[in-house]
Amino acid sequence: MIRTPDQQAVDAAITSRRSIRAFLPTPVAQEDIEAILEVAARAPSGTNTQPWKVYVLTGAMKEALSAKILAAYADPEQNKLHTEEYAYYPREWVSPYIDRRRKVGWDLYALLGLTRENKAGMAAQHGRNFSFFDAPVGMIFTIDRIMEQGSWLDYGMFLQNIMVAARGRGLDTCPQAAFTQYHRIISEVLGLPASETVVCGMSLGFADRGRIENSLVTEREPIAKFVKFME
Repeated sequence: MIRTPDQQAVDAAITSRRSIRAFLPTPVAQEDIEAILEVAARAPSGTNTQPWKVYVLTGAMKEALSAKILAAYADPEQNKLHTEEYAYYPREWVSPYIDRRRKVGWDLYALLGLTRENKAGMAAQHGRNFSFFDAPVGMIFTIDRIMEQGSWLDYGMFLQNIMVAARGRGLDTCPQAAFTQYHRIISEVLGLPASETVVCGMSLGFADRGRIENSLVTEREPIAKFVKFME
């Protein structure tokens, strides 16, 4: 099948998206961030509710949030006081999901030279989430607590639009559920209203292509494994 230039561009933006875990310090222009979010807001939402709220962090504000979370993360007594508001992952893991989860984790650690015994190294790598992997832009996403499951589905499409629109501009991202554990710190630092729930964070910037962790390409199942064509 011959693809048009538009099809090729869209497919390239989608398939080149990956979770980047090391960024260059190169700034991202505010007008580019605004354009990405404006495009992303065309995501569908039930009865046009548009449930997304976005806090874009740069400079001192981003550093302040990172420092506060990292301080709690590094202190075992403080860290255990912070728990997620909602269950992102299943409470009981079964195959094939646990197998995929383990594989991507160990594939990343293998690239970084981290063995199963190196708990400190793995903890340090996880902690890099909270510095937004050194990206110049960090985003925190929230949703009003009154919104239900359908709006969370809408939110996922909005987040995907951000990541694809970023790729179309030569930028990269990393969506990060890791931030949800520290929703109380985030609410305090950003001054969030009590009516909002933290959905996730996201790093945005230019990938450091020289970093080994950014060479990770996760596997995807062939469509024959998850699609049924029915006539």
